[in-house]
Amino acid sequence: MGQKDLKKMVDAVEQELKSHGVSRRDAMKMAAVGSSAFLLGGTNAQAATEARASDAKGKILIIGGGLAGMSTAARFTNTLSNPDITIIEPGDTATSYQPGQTLVGAGLWTDSDVNYKTADFIPSGVKVIKEKAVEFNPDNNTVKTSGGQEISYDFLVIAAGLQLDFSKIQGLGISNSILSRGSDEGVRGAIGKNGISSIYFANGATDTWANMQKFVADAKSGKKVRGVFTHPNTPIKCGGAPKKIMYLTDARLREAGDAARANADLTFYPNGSKMFGVPEYHNAIQKQFEVRDMKWNYRHNLIAVDPEKKIATFNSHWKQKGAWDEDLEEYGIETKSKTKEVPFDFLHITPPMSAAKEIADSPVGSGKGWVPVNKETLQHVKFPNVFALGDIAAVPMGKTGGSARKQYKVVVDNVIASMEGKELTSKYAGYTVCPLITSIGTVMLAEFNWTKKPTPSFPLDPTQERYIWWLLKVYALKPMTQYGMLSGRA
Repeated sequence: MGQKDLKKMVDAVEQELKSHGVSRRDAMKMAAVGSSAFLLGGTNAQAATEARASDAKGKILIIGGGLAGMSTAARFTNTLSNPDITIIEPGDTATSYQPGQTLVGAGLWTDSDVNYKTADFIPSGVKVIKEKAVEFNPDNNTVKTSGGQEISYDFLVIAAGLQLDFSKIQGLGISNSILSRGSDEGVRGAIGKNGISSIYFANGATDTWANMQKFVADAKSGKKVRGVFTHPNTPIKCGGAPKKIMYLTDARLREAGDAARANADLTFYPNGSKMFGVPEYHNAIQKQFEVRDMKWNYRHNLIAVDPEKKIATFNSHWKQKGAWDEDLEEYGIETKSKTKEVPFDFLHITPPMSAAKEIADSPVGSGKGWVPVNKETLQHVKFPNVFALGDIAAVPMGKTGGSARKQYKVVVDNVIASMEGKELTSKYAGYTVCPLITSIGTVMLAEFNWTKKPTPSFPLDPTQERYIWWLLKVYALKPMTQYGMLSGRA
């Protein structure tokens, strides 16, 4: 993004805010604590929490060199006067800009726009071991790698992300789990063909665009087509993404003409019973779906796909009144279910997701897989010298890049406080942001926290789709990530 484009975007935002009586000075104050610090022309220093130099010493081991892990390492190097940091990360592209895969899937970007080399973002002085962490021994403060190395630490930070479990969907012939970046052997052969798509891994996003173009062309030619979009029964990263790609499919159909859109049926099949966990955003999205003639069926979990026949099979489930309980003097609630077959021409799969087995089954893991931490301090509930952040951490609603942006500062502050023998005073308040793309040119900036109430950074109705948030999503967030978070300053 050039300086001219940046100035144009900043001017557009300023005009919008002025129309609501907000000065640039006031906007900068709000942006410093919100999602858009760089958007209004702030510097790295303005956007960052003040970090004081510390002479504390300790060997820090970070598991995962993606956005959360590498940003944490960078902030440690900025804050400690004599840092000793090692990262265990096998992937060459772990720091790639995953939120951009939605735009790749709709043909607005290409993979080259979001594919970063991890080596380009390693902070000076930080050691990287290009292997996988496979054994955790927190009682002895050691981690063993896939290459047989045993690495000791004083403090452990787990930022390993999560894995995509397409293998849990029958009929695809997939037996392995993959990451969003890296090898997708055994998965791309099934995902990417026969109209089956997924933006959740790199090549999948590229193939989604190819499938979408065929889907739109078929609709434009007069063929009646069906688009099916899923959301599984597990926690997922970026919970808005399954809807974003649906909105963008609708936008591409409308570009092709009224007839193309009229020939396409678009239906969302989420496992849950809501569009969004925050009521205000749920209501807004449902209204947007109605206006766009996009349909939905709640409580449907994808369990199987027949690629040749192009049929998706769902577990359709619901609750109903059960038997009378004599003791409680009330009716019980029973869960019922049945399978439902849905034909498709274009199928977007949001796969089930989980923590890596090596972490889930280890002493630092949990029955549900995620690393159990205090949701505010991000300190492990059993091991005080272990912390976790990002997708792997067991905190409510925290699997977004916007969450990681708040969390990594808390982890660094609290690890250093532990090094210095001080109380952990830095707290994560559950801030999460989802720039929900609603068309090519509009975004609803959904900001919220554990209160499940909108927490907008600016005095604008957060349930409204706006062009300025499209500018934020398409032009500002990537450089904010590259030059802000990955430098440990934003």
